[in-house]
Amino acid sequence: MSVFQRLSMIFKSKANKALDSVEDPRETLDYSYQKQLELLQKVRRGVADVATSRKRVELQIQQLEQQADKLQNQGKAALTQGREDLAREALTRRSGLTSQIEGLREQHANLQGEEQKLTMAAQRLQSKVDAFRTRKETIKATYTAAQAQTQISEAFSGISEEMGDVGMAVQRAEDKTSEMQARAGAVDELLASGALDDVTGTGPRDDIQSELDRMASTSGVDAELERMKLELGGGGGSTPQQIEGGNGSGNREAQ
Repeated sequence: MSVFQRLSMIFKSKANKALDSVEDPRETLDYSYQKQLELLQKVRRGVADVATSRKRVELQIQQLEQQADKLQNQGKAALTQGREDLAREALTRRSGLTSQIEGLREQHANLQGEEQKLTMAAQRLQSKVDAFRTRKETIKATYTAAQAQTQISEAFSGISEEMGDVGMAVQRAEDKTSEMQARAGAVDELLASGALDDVTGTGPRDDIQSELDRMASTSGVDAELERMKLELGGGGGSTPQQIEGGNGSGNREAQ
């Protein structure tokens, strides 16, 4: 196979595929049905034309028969009057009309047979067109249903794919939420244990250390209080109450 033949085959296959994607079978069926109706109409017009011709021949036969009867009567009248020559002429003309009538009757029979054939053909074609119309509507309904089912299937497929992505996103969200909950739980445990109470950066403190610190602070205060008592007692014998009273009287005198 040459390169041009291969290219031609590829082009044809692509063209057929493109036509298949564009073609709507329902439109094709409607178009075929329309063509059959046009053909049926032509056959009916043919039947009508033949019937018209047959009727025209019948009228001609009737007219010629009337003329033949008239010549027959005229021949008899001429013979009665002794005009044999006129009677002969009338009969001669009547004989010519008879030949024409026989030809017309033969033509009439042919037209009548043709009319019957066309009538039967029109009836058969009408039956085929009616059957095709019924089948066409059935195929169109089936195709429409199949098309709807295909669209629904494609929609479900798209939803399934999208739901898969959503499921992955939900899973990631749940994992992240679990991780944050775990971290929050760890912080709660640290707060409960007191590991985060020392904000000065001196290190972790426990209950024993806290108690020792309180004792040291209390001892320091007591020692300082005793030292102040000794200083006040040795410098003039005044007690804190006396100092306070003296300050009160001085204030009153000043007022």
